[in-house]
Amino acid sequence: MKKKIVYLMEYPLDLPGGGQMSTQTLCEGLLPTDYEALVICPKLLTHSPLEMPYRVLEYSSFKNREDNIVLRVLNFLKRINDFYRLIKREKPDLIHVSMSESLISFGFICKRAAIRNIPFIYTDRGLCYGYRSHSKYFMKKTLSRASAMICTTAFNKSLWDKEGLPVNIRVIPNTISNSFSDYEEGKRDMMRKGYGLKEDDFIIGFAGRISEEKDWDLVPVLVKSLKDAGISFKVALVISVYEKKDLQIVESIKKGIADSIGEENLLYLQDLSQKEMADYYYIPDVFVMSSSFESFGKAAVEAMSRKCAVVSTSVGGLKEVIGKEENLYSKDDLTKFTERIKRLSSDKEELDRDKEFFYKRYRENYVLDVHIKRHLSLYDEVLKNDTDKQT
Repeated sequence: MKKKIVYLMEYPLDLPGGGQMSTQTLCEGLLPTDYEALVICPKLLTHSPLEMPYRVLEYSSFKNREDNIVLRVLNFLKRINDFYRLIKREKPDLIHVSMSESLISFGFICKRAAIRNIPFIYTDRGLCYGYRSHSKYFMKKTLSRASAMICTTAFNKSLWDKEGLPVNIRVIPNTISNSFSDYEEGKRDMMRKGYGLKEDDFIIGFAGRISEEKDWDLVPVLVKSLKDAGISFKVALVISVYEKKDLQIVESIKKGIADSIGEENLLYLQDLSQKEMADYYYIPDVFVMSSSFESFGKAAVEAMSRKCAVVSTSVGGLKEVIGKEENLYSKDDLTKFTERIKRLSSDKEELDRDKEFFYKRYRENYVLDVHIKRHLSLYDEVLKNDTDKQT
């Protein structure tokens, strides 16, 4: 009989984002193993639970919660109740908490009789110093009972190590969907032709969901700095929206870019599936991260898998993921950014070396097989220790 793992989340599993996509990929990777994955999350946005290859149990939640403290509190209380009700019903062998608010919510029920003997693991997808003091207090209280904790970078692990938690902390990087697994020769030319782009067009890519951490206000500034530096380029932009207010932000970003390079030089795509995103990354020559805060940077790894050069802000876990000082910049001084892009746009050999460097980095560090093996090893260890403890 397969061992059941419950994954707890505070966002819909099909909402684009690093935590959601990595959890999807992990659940898919567990299908042929001795583990059965079960995800508990808010109601899916575009899918039915029956469409997923593993079980998904939905609970209802309010949108726009960040703008309404009442709705946020109601969501929190309801999440606690739904977590308890569904965990008690499912009786899993192991609980894997995939997000920080879910960890805090779980902390209010982890001592209850029906749950307290179930071992649990937490994956921290943020950064230790990025949490509010009250959030960190509740996280640490809950983590004192955890069987293990996962950090996606060694950088974040070093931060949590200083907190003195009595928990085993492992580093397991995020991974990306199976849609990105195989690189297809010739796909780049096909994708470019499909969007009316020329072989010698130099394309800068930006992609992600609307969130404060992604610092979308910086993107038009970056585009203008490249234009002012005399670089000839086009932009391929992909954004995922979740709430109505996001659409206004999207229009502002598009306008800022078009004002610098013209609408004819902007390719805009929205709300792409993972397969469509895997195709999109064939288009850019250079993929740019504009984040002001990033625990990992899943989009950077996705771009690497499609042989994009990646240029990124030097923040949080991105420094570790990128692993190349020449391709890191600070938004306080864009000189290094513009100079690096200018070099890549004018020197094809340098661009090709960068593309191969990042593709090799992806293959050596972020492929699915390694990710699954590391999780399986930890799951086996936790369950064995739990069995030994009970005997």
